[in-house]
Amino acid sequence: MSDEVAISVTVNGQVEHVRVEPRLLLVHLLRDELGLTGSHVGCDTSNCGACTVQLDGQSCKSCTVLAVQADGSEVKTIEGMGTEDDLHPLQEGFWAKHGLQCGYCTPGMIMAAADLLERTPNPTEEEIRHGLEGNLCRCTGYHNIVKAVQHAATAMQSAEVSA
Repeated sequence: MSDEVAISVTVNGQVEHVRVEPRLLLVHLLRDELGLTGSHVGCDTSNCGACTVQLDGQSCKSCTVLAVQADGSEVKTIEGMGTEDDLHPLQEGFWAKHGLQCGYCTPGMIMAAADLLERTPNPTEEEIRHGLEGNLCRCTGYHNIVKAVQHAATAMQSAEVSA
């Protein structure tokens, strides 16, 4: 007799019907069951933010959410942000402003920054640093990450003006 639970979750716009163990974390559903490996497992304690995704429009650390808690929800991962041929402004910003080195934290940083820019389209440096404080980077020193988010904010505002 299986203890699995049937859930339905919309991931990057695609409805997924899966059976999961009640204790399965959302990050493991995404990576192991759905093959979306952009969200990284860094600490399993919610300290590093490498697993950050958007759950119903708000950033969250997917290592702190059970997959069953996401039943009926919408999840956006880094794979849903842009494509290789059409990068999201945040992805473009991280590339253009050298906001990454090893890249391990980058998907989580981008997902947290996307939430920040949704709430605060023109953030100050202090607001960016505060908005990303739950995401750790051990390589860059954050200076270029902040510049990348500022670059994206400007690009996104320019796109809205010209639209």
